[in-house]
Amino acid sequence: MNLRVGIGFDRHCFVSGKPLILGGVEIPFRYGLLGHSDGDCLVHSVIDSLLGAANLGDIGTLFPDTDELLQGVRSLVLLERVKDMLLSCGANVVNLDSVVITDKPVLREHIPAMRENISSVLGIELARVTIKGKRTEGTVPVGEDGYIDSITVSLVELKRECDARN
Repeated sequence: MNLRVGIGFDRHCFVSGKPLILGGVEIPFRYGLLGHSDGDCLVHSVIDSLLGAANLGDIGTLFPDTDELLQGVRSLVLLERVKDMLLSCGANVVNLDSVVITDKPVLREHIPAMRENISSVLGIELARVTIKGKRTEGTVPVGEDGYIDSITVSLVELKRECDARN
């Protein structure tokens, strides 16, 4: 087996006037996340983790915020593109472990739908996707001065070497 580990991190600031999307789930909250796409920092950390494990570059290079065609795009659409890239070089996702860090909103009730969305897009078993919500215990402000972080670790099995330059 040729197993590779990837780590992804993403942070988006709270902003008024946008829906809050995490893991492809719209979460009722008074703030959304600033971003060129839908601002889904959970899916963005998943994408970067998978790209890193497979040596396929990074989200900013593949999907730059200067690309007008990507304005407002759903991050799950970008994850679908990454899945196709992984499949084209014979990479299989073994598992994902993600942490979303924010005090508010509380994510517990939304995590099952987030897991389902990500596992469905990647075509992997639900049991291979873990998402945890963690609180900052008030060390990060909630509101337009605050943000949400997400960290993902992935394990990918490669059938052959992938390379972002190819």
